[in-house]
Amino acid sequence: MTLYIAREGSKLWRKICIETSVELQLLLEKWKLLLAGLVFQYIHGLAARGVHYLHRPGPILQDLGFMFLPELGKERGYISESVFTFIFLSFVLWTFHPFVYHSKRFYTVLLWCRVLAFLVASQVLRIITFYSTQLPGPNYHCREGSELARLPPPRNILEVLLINFPRGVIYGCGDLIFSSHMIFTLVFVRTYHKYGSKRYTVNLVVFFVDKKLPEMPDRTGGSLQLLPLSVKEKDSRFKEENHKLLNGTSGDATDWRQRPQVNGKHADDGNHAHSEATLSGT
Repeated sequence: MTLYIAREGSKLWRKICIETSVELQLLLEKWKLLLAGLVFQYIHGLAARGVHYLHRPGPILQDLGFMFLPELGKERGYISESVFTFIFLSFVLWTFHPFVYHSKRFYTVLLWCRVLAFLVASQVLRIITFYSTQLPGPNYHCREGSELARLPPPRNILEVLLINFPRGVIYGCGDLIFSSHMIFTLVFVRTYHKYGSKRYTVNLVVFFVDKKLPEMPDRTGGSLQLLPLSVKEKDSRFKEENHKLLNGTSGDATDWRQRPQVNGKHADDGNHAHSEATLSGT
C-alpha cells in the first residue's frame, strides 16, 4: 500500500511539473493579454464606485421578476453573496484541474485569456449603460434613509482610487442595468458548459454564443498547431515522457525532430554532406 501511494504521488508530482512547464511557456506568450484583463477589472471597480457618487435614491421601480420571485429579505441577503462566492471559487479551482487530472480539454492560460476577454467586453457595455441611465438601486442599502445610499463627495483623488474591499463592492449603488454578479456567473457557466466534463445546458445562451463567437481549440485534438513552436515541441516531448512513466517503460527518447530529407528519403547526418555534393554535381 505504501509503495502504491509513493508511486502514485511520484506520478502526480511529475504531472504537475510537466503541466506547469507547458503553461509557463504559454504565460510568457500571453501575459500581456492576461494583465490587461486583470487591470480592467480594477477599472470596472472604479467605474462602479464613480457612479455611486451620482446615485440618488428614489421610489423602487416595478419589476416582474420580483413579482414572480419575491426578494429574500434583508436578514437573508447573505444567501446571494454566498452562492456567488461558491460559484466564483469553484470555477477558479476548476480551471487549474489540468495540473492534476489527465482528462484535460484545455490549457489554463488560454482559457483565462478567453474568459477575461468575455468579461471585458461585457463590462464595457455595463459601464456604458449605468452611466447613461442611473436608476435608483432596489437593494436595502440603496433606499431612501440609508446612509450608504449616497456617498459624500471625495476629499482627494486617493479616496476615489482606493476601492474599499469588500464593502465598496458589496454595497454599491447605481451600477445597473446589467448585474456584475450575473455577468460573471453566465461567463463561468458558459465556459464550464463548453470545456467541462459534466456540462449543463443553458439553451438560449449556448445557441447565441455558438453562432456568434469563435471556438477555442480543444487541446486533446489538433490544438497544438495553434500554439507557439517551442510550446508544441515541449508539450510533445512531455506527453511522450509521461506516457513512458505511466506504462513503466524506460530508455532514451527517440529523436522527434525530422532528419534532413533527400529525394524523398531520410538521410543520416553522416551522409547528408555527401548527398548535397552529389546533387550539386561536384
